[in-house]
Amino acid sequence: MGILEKISEIEKEIARTQKNKATEYHLGLLKAKLAKYRAQLLEPSKSASSKGEGFDVMKSGDARVALIGFPSVGKSTFLSLMTSTASEAASYEFTTLTCIPGVIEYKGANIQLLDLPGIIEGAAQGKGRGRQVIAVARTADVVIMMLDATKGEVQRSLLEKELESVGIRLNKHKPNIYFKPRKGGGVSFNSTVTLTQCSEKLVQLILHEYKIFNAEVLFREDCSPDEFIDVIVGNRVYMPCLYVYNKIDQISMEEVDRLARKPNSVVISCGMKLNLDYLLEMLWEYLALTCIYTKKRGQRPDFTDAIILRKGASVEHV
Repeated sequence: MGILEKISEIEKEIARTQKNKATEYHLGLLKAKLAKYRAQLLEPSKSASSKGEGFDVMKSGDARVALIGFPSVGKSTFLSLMTSTASEAASYEFTTLTCIPGVIEYKGANIQLLDLPGIIEGAAQGKGRGRQVIAVARTADVVIMMLDATKGEVQRSLLEKELESVGIRLNKHKPNIYFKPRKGGGVSFNSTVTLTQCSEKLVQLILHEYKIFNAEVLFREDCSPDEFIDVIVGNRVYMPCLYVYNKIDQISMEEVDRLARKPNSVVISCGMKLNLDYLLEMLWEYLALTCIYTKKRGQRPDFTDAIILRKGASVEHV
């Protein structure tokens, strides 16, 4: 049985298992196995040929934003509108076959925008060019998930599932769990809060699944078994995501209003150039960049040349 079949079997078993006190240990073990198989799936095969074009794009500018979405949702049109780069756009699917970078100049900052090829369902398992697309997305500071407003809900849940399965956590923070393997002494388990989703026994079962028998574990918040598995695996990427619903000119005003009120969402129309300025404002907010202007003593500040800093930067960085 191959890895894909094993993953499929475990997912089916998780789906048909009822969630209650009696099954929580069984579900925790299944989730640990699932994370292990998915990690194996992402490892490049040794027999793979080195031929073929990759998506390795040199990082430039003050921040990097990745455009992810299904084919023909308007990613290339959006790139052409926001930057001076022309990305081929047509009414058929898979117009873009490689990664096309562009630069947005906004408030003195250069933001690199990557137009990635359309993702299809099963991208995480290597279908289409999914793995290369997702590998580039992991290097971005913010993900813009471009969705078709006429079928946004279906697309959104499918894309979230694909990104979740390769270790990209959207709009989530890193779990506050201290975990450190050690050479002996067994498993030391402590928590500073009341745990409702994990127990000491479940933590030990998950650790044993990863062949870890000696470790120090401290829960500083009430986390789920999935979040604890993320901490053990350690290669998860936590990044902000902006859900952008394009083609709002094709749906009713009530539906536009409903989509616009969803958290982390912006509604636009690339065809009619609607609401693009608000999207830029939201993107700036999500990137959390700060403009620093310098001045010589006794002179006015120089507003022509800004120093762009990330969130959490100090005077020392300047």
